[in-house]
Amino acid sequence: VMTNQSIYSRLTVSFLGSLERFTWIPPSYGWRQMWSIPKDDCDLYGVCRPYAYCDTNTSPICNCIRGFDPRNLQEWMLGDSKSGCVRRTQLSYRGDGFTRLRKMKLPDTTSVIVNRSISTQECKKRCLKDCNCTAFANADIRKGGSGCVIWKGEL
Repeated sequence: VMTNQSIYSRLTVSFLGSLERFTWIPPSYGWRQMWSIPKDDCDLYGVCRPYAYCDTNTSPICNCIRGFDPRNLQEWMLGDSKSGCVRRTQLSYRGDGFTRLRKMKLPDTTSVIVNRSISTQECKKRCLKDCNCTAFANADIRKGGSGCVIWKGEL
């Protein structure tokens, strides 16, 4: 909805592939960049591959989540994370649990199960009962979190 008729914005794709939003500033008669994505390598889709997360404050920027190691350590140390990470120990399905990861971008959600009506605790129970479940999260993070998203397969 355009509320001010004198403000114009445009989206462009740069020659590097970044999506950029510019706004026309009438007093200066020029376009000002408001934002651009990706901001850094961690904004690129799937940059760190299975069971890894991206952190621009580390070198290399890809890090295996706790309980996982690089599938190919030599490649990993050279900054090539395409082979991802593998679990250190096999699941026993008796006494296994989850590691809480905070402030993470969620993995691809193209094949997830979503149930907005159950609690986080019920979500965890359902995930633990399913041998194919690899992760779960709140569907809604407001007010302490509610609902359920379950991932199966590689993260």
